[in-house]
Amino acid sequence: MVETKQVKSMPRVKTKGKNNKIMIIEITDDNFEQLVVESGKAALIDFWAEWCAPCRMVSPVIEELSETYSDNVIIGKVNVDDNPNITGKYGIRSIPTLLFFKDGEVVDKHLGAASKNAIENKLRQIL
Repeated sequence: MVETKQVKSMPRVKTKGKNNKIMIIEITDDNFEQLVVESGKAALIDFWAEWCAPCRMVSPVIEELSETYSDNVIIGKVNVDDNPNITGKYGIRSIPTLLFFKDGEVVDKHLGAASKNAIENKLRQIL
């Protein structure tokens, strides 16, 4: 069962299982720099919106990948409607957009829906 809860000093996160392991982090205008740019870890950030049908297609793929890679990669989601600053900074004009970060810099990008295999291949390249 997947549940959403508030974790001290962290944004709302999705957790799964008995150990409440953090899977997908809600990235916002306020926490982006700290959690993605300054983290020193690779990151996969999904820019999405609730009303976006292709975003809903990609979401289960991102959740699956988070189960495998969340120990080594920050996997987060940015709601474009709620976070205009970070959305504008990275020039997000269509969604879903997946940005792949390494050492705080965007190293790859994918626009639109994608297969698990395509996303995972890009993820492996930044590890």
